[in-house]
Amino acid sequence: MNPEILTQLAPTGTLRVGLNMANNLLNTGTTTTGEPDGVAPDMGRTIAKLLGVPAVMVKYASPGKITDTAGKNEWDLGMIGAEPKRAEAIDFSAAYVEIEATYLVPAGSSYNAIDEIDQDGVRIAVSGRSAYDLFLSRHLTNADLVRAQGVAGAVELFKKNALEALAGLRPALVAESGNLPGSRILDGGFMTVQQAIGVTKGNTAAATFVAAFVEKSKANGLIASLIDKHGVTGKLSVGSSHL
Repeated sequence: MNPEILTQLAPTGTLRVGLNMANNLLNTGTTTTGEPDGVAPDMGRTIAKLLGVPAVMVKYASPGKITDTAGKNEWDLGMIGAEPKRAEAIDFSAAYVEIEATYLVPAGSSYNAIDEIDQDGVRIAVSGRSAYDLFLSRHLTNADLVRAQGVAGAVELFKKNALEALAGLRPALVAESGNLPGSRILDGGFMTVQQAIGVTKGNTAAATFVAAFVEKSKANGLIASLIDKHGVTGKLSVGSSHL
């Protein structure tokens, strides 16, 4: 192995894995020792094993917090969605898993399709600085985004202010719909969140190593096995191949 890979990925002698704890599809529980567990932590642990160093899980409340600390020597791998704005500070692999983002509308809503939502007067509750918030910020031309802290905050805002739509990851919206009688989740999605592994911008050796690891893990079935292991089959999809 190129020694520069280890220098860039584990400068402290450990691999610090930055986790977005707001994503409970990738971080689904805890280990017997109380450490975060799930597809994302296991991907980090696998990379640490390849490097021959211990893995340390570094927990963040949101993906924006991971982006904000890029290059500040807090984490070595950032386990968040690849997104152009974030890529200004982070070099990302291709997606190892994908998650569809769509809208939930309240009971009695006249909206039936994704492309009907971007209209004047439509207010969309969204988790601020999520990958889908950043996407919608670039692409919506008429509807207004109303941001909250985290998914729970967006749901509360949607209910409290009787907003016209709630944007989110489909599995999360499915879970919430049971608490919102009469609500509907629109067919299809406005984007697919590309959950990737990021490294500090400019660490070329590290980025190349991680990118190759992700592609190999898709091809050899590792990611599919982790999805099954952590009970998120049907909620996460293995990322498309970039070989």
